[in-house]
Amino acid sequence: MLLPFVSAFGQSDSAYIASIEEHRAKYKQDFLNNEHSPLGEEDLPYLDFYAPNPDYAVTAELTLTPDAEPFDLATYSGITKPYVQYGWLDFSLLGREYRMAVYQSLRLRQMPMYRDYLFLPFKDHTNGDATYGGGRYIDLSIQDFTEGRITVDFNKAYNPYCAFSDGYNCPIPPSENHLELAIEAGEKAFKGEH
Repeated sequence: MLLPFVSAFGQSDSAYIASIEEHRAKYKQDFLNNEHSPLGEEDLPYLDFYAPNPDYAVTAELTLTPDAEPFDLATYSGITKPYVQYGWLDFSLLGREYRMAVYQSLRLRQMPMYRDYLFLPFKDHTNGDATYGGGRYIDLSIQDFTEGRITVDFNKAYNPYCAFSDGYNCPIPPSENHLELAIEAGEKAFKGEH
């Protein structure tokens, strides 16, 4: 008797794939609900993604950096945005160990709705080829940590607005978040006109 594959998170492959497809449907809908969106309904068919792969959903351990000084995070438009490093995330992916910095926007944490929002920008070996050259982002929440651990799901990696249109202030992933591997998960390069 064959048993269905169950990921480290207790979901079968089909349940996991369904959860990622639901996440992507909401992502697309968010473009239509945002008045500052670079995309309209006619652009949504040009969004492209890797097939969901549970191997790219990893458990990361958090090391807080409470003494981190605020800094100005550079953007591709040339302006800067005030951030602070919230901590380090250590995880294993495809048999290797990695460490990435996770950040908190000083501006957003003043807003009740975004107080727990964390920002994980990164670059990898797919950038400029299969994915947007400027890197991709993952959103996390302080509320999602359990006993100092969080799931970082690269299947939820998305393109900054700069991948779709000019005129946006998209943060540049800092060098400590340049991964020396190809993250073949999440959003691919936009197939429409930029």
